[in-house]
Amino acid sequence: MGRLVHFEIHVDDMERARKFYGEVFGWTFEDWSEYAGMPYLGAVTGDKKELGIDGALMQRQGPPLKANQPVNGYACTMAVEDFDASEAKIIEHGGKVAMPKHALPGMAWQGYFIDTEGNIFGVHQPDENAE
Repeated sequence: MGRLVHFEIHVDDMERARKFYGEVFGWTFEDWSEYAGMPYLGAVTGDKKELGIDGALMQRQGPPLKANQPVNGYACTMAVEDFDASEAKIIEHGGKVAMPKHALPGMAWQGYFIDTEGNIFGVHQPDENAE
């Protein structure tokens, strides 16, 4: 036991966050609000046969992070096929760069972004030739 099996992204505007993650990463959502007793959308992040986990968008229960505040929790990272194309979609849909693309030598391209709700997340493109 101890394997990560679910994540929750705290959001101020449920529809804005649904649109952002749906359009940028292709996630689909199921309304679990009645079960959770608050606005809560289950996030299906990919095919069940692929490595990865599903999670949810949930209504933020306190104040959002302030600009330039360090991460105070977990930062989720999404695997992508094309970092640059993903970055363009993120920016197009209201996201911002938090830490620019950089090489994890011999492993991948990595960068961090801020979503429409002020949350930080990572983008990771595997690439053995990254330098």
